[in-house]
Amino acid sequence: MTATLDTTQTPEISLAQAVNRALRDAMTADEKVVVFGEDVGVLGGVFRVTDGLTRDFGEQRCFDTPLAEAGILGTAIGMAMYGFRPVVEMQFDAFAYPAFEQIASHLAKMRNRTRGALPLPVVVRVPYGGGIGGVEHHSDSSEGYFVATPGLHVVTPATVSDAYTLLRAAIESDDPVIFMEPKRLYWSKDRLATSGPAIGQAAVRRQGADATLIAYGPTVSTALEAAEAASADGYDLEVVDLRSIVPFDDATVCDSVRKTGRAVVIHEAAGFGGTGAEIAARVSERCFHWLEAPVRRVTGFDIPYPPPKLERYHLPSVDRILDAVASLQWEDR
Repeated sequence: MTATLDTTQTPEISLAQAVNRALRDAMTADEKVVVFGEDVGVLGGVFRVTDGLTRDFGEQRCFDTPLAEAGILGTAIGMAMYGFRPVVEMQFDAFAYPAFEQIASHLAKMRNRTRGALPLPVVVRVPYGGGIGGVEHHSDSSEGYFVATPGLHVVTPATVSDAYTLLRAAIESDDPVIFMEPKRLYWSKDRLATSGPAIGQAAVRRQGADATLIAYGPTVSTALEAAEAASADGYDLEVVDLRSIVPFDDATVCDSVRKTGRAVVIHEAAGFGGTGAEIAARVSERCFHWLEAPVRRVTGFDIPYPPPKLERYHLPSVDRILDAVASLQWEDR
């Protein structure tokens, strides 16, 4: 699905507002789209992402649920079986864990179990990641669990336009989509573009020749900052925004790495067993003869998410990325 909006005269909006507009436009286009979760109704969500939806569409289309994530997902699965297109919110990343049995055992497997006869068009919105000073259970990067569960699509926008177009595409998909929303980017602002990507299509955010920084969601902006900083030291870095982790855009990623010969993968989740390990393996397998150095990773540490005062040490930073770039076996530097 490619969204086409005439937004040449529109003011800048926040990423949270882009998600709200995507929900609003999807609900307007299809009466089978329903939105529900904890505090998403009258309050409009803890981040006000669903603000005004209950007022404008009524309590039958956007409504609050009990604090029972497994029940939320079970309800969504049942509604999807009967023709609805539910969009549910897990209020914070780690709040999705009680619903994981429903996600892994039923949501991800139903289409395969029925030999394609019964798709489940469910979107699970998961605000995730750090950078907001959140306490335990409020700053996890839980994408690895969903990426490792066959049957799910996993996407994460890093820009205002992608937040809109990817969510519209997710809602229209007949496959279940885990829609990971970077919390610290909710207040970033930009104009909406007039078209957007399909699920499974990465984007080159910055052209470069010396090394490729591969990022997604909240680390894309950090990677771009690092690339700008590196230019002062004579490094010309390319930045690839995955946008979609599953399905994965091997073509865009590998084209970039084959051009530059070096790669650094960046994400907030822990490094051991993380999504970056799979990305590094795919790049190594497909680009081995082009690589000038081993693929490096810059990730969160292998610990539970730390207290707010320590998160700046835990999260990938410009300095840590620059250190990784400097270690990529540069013979002429």
